[in-house]
Amino acid sequence: METVAPYKEIIDVIKASGGDAFKLCFQCGLCDTVCPWNRVRDFSMRKLVREATFGLTDIESEEMWLCTTCGRCPQRCPRDVRQIDSGVALRRIATEYGVFPSSVKSVRTIRGSLVGEGNPLSEDRKKRADWSQGLSVNTFTQGMEYLYFAGCYPSYDPRLKKVAQATARILQKAGVDFGILGEKESCCGESIRKTGDEEVFQLLAKDNIKTFIENGVKKIIVSSPHCYHTFKNEYPEFMVHFEIVHMSQLLFELIKEGRLEINKEYVKKVTYHDPCYLGRHNGIFDEPREVLKSVPGLEFYELPESRFDSLCCGAGGGRVWMETQKGERFSDLRIEQAVDVGAEELVTCCPYCITMFEDSRLTMGVDEKIEIKDITEIIQEVI
Repeated sequence: METVAPYKEIIDVIKASGGDAFKLCFQCGLCDTVCPWNRVRDFSMRKLVREATFGLTDIESEEMWLCTTCGRCPQRCPRDVRQIDSGVALRRIATEYGVFPSSVKSVRTIRGSLVGEGNPLSEDRKKRADWSQGLSVNTFTQGMEYLYFAGCYPSYDPRLKKVAQATARILQKAGVDFGILGEKESCCGESIRKTGDEEVFQLLAKDNIKTFIENGVKKIIVSSPHCYHTFKNEYPEFMVHFEIVHMSQLLFELIKEGRLEINKEYVKKVTYHDPCYLGRHNGIFDEPREVLKSVPGLEFYELPESRFDSLCCGAGGGRVWMETQKGERFSDLRIEQAVDVGAEELVTCCPYCITMFEDSRLTMGVDEKIEIKDITEIIQEVI
């Protein structure tokens, strides 16, 4: 049996991580009313907050690992309890003591892969740029305008490689001066930090920062909202600042400036899913919608929960690596919503969301009713 952290240490770690804000909670329960978990099972963030306030949290429990850090409860909280920061603080204690419920055991394997190969997928670091073969993508050199940081899933996952490839083709078509760093890149570290492993996050962040500085990187294009959020909002903790652009933002600018011309129709009924870390956490809602609406022939439909109220796909907070029981997947609910509005394609711009939605549409047996696309996959077809 592992040693469980004592009461005083739990309290100290919570305070050090800003979790003392738990004491501000007056148990109104708004966090529970907006939490997507309560769509699929009983779960109470309010209960976790109350227990953490008095150091009563059982760090061996699965409950503290459920949060996807979607941002719904901090958005609605009238007392600025900072549930995400405090929840990550609790996970930090569990990580330090090696206390993981069975559904979270995979985090240990992920940790080893991140430290050894710079990615969470147990893939060879030397193959990080293999997605670009045959595309004449240049290695980044000092003086180039942009580094394209594809991210881990678009670099290795067979489905997500298509997103990196579509992105590169679009950038080339628009005459954007960019390059990649391939095996010199490491995971941004966002998800492992949300599981409480601050040590590995800092290792990855420092490695990337060192690489960026040594290669003269100033502007970075990313495909993942998680990379966007981390580079833009968390790397400045290390006293560095890079200009970070999500590909959906750049698409909007390239089309507006006339550098990217849309020459073909796309006759499909399309709906758009706002990724939590692009929309709710960073306020990027309009650009992807304007890009889609600029495509001739495309019929655009809004989902019933959109923009700030978007329904989480379920992959955030490191849960993309954890087990989620069938019947408890938020992505299933999102697929149902997309089918119900009459969409032929559910479009987003987050590798995690695509991973979750692709899995859901197959396990739900609706793969013939709806397709999952990244926004770049549509644009590459019409330019």
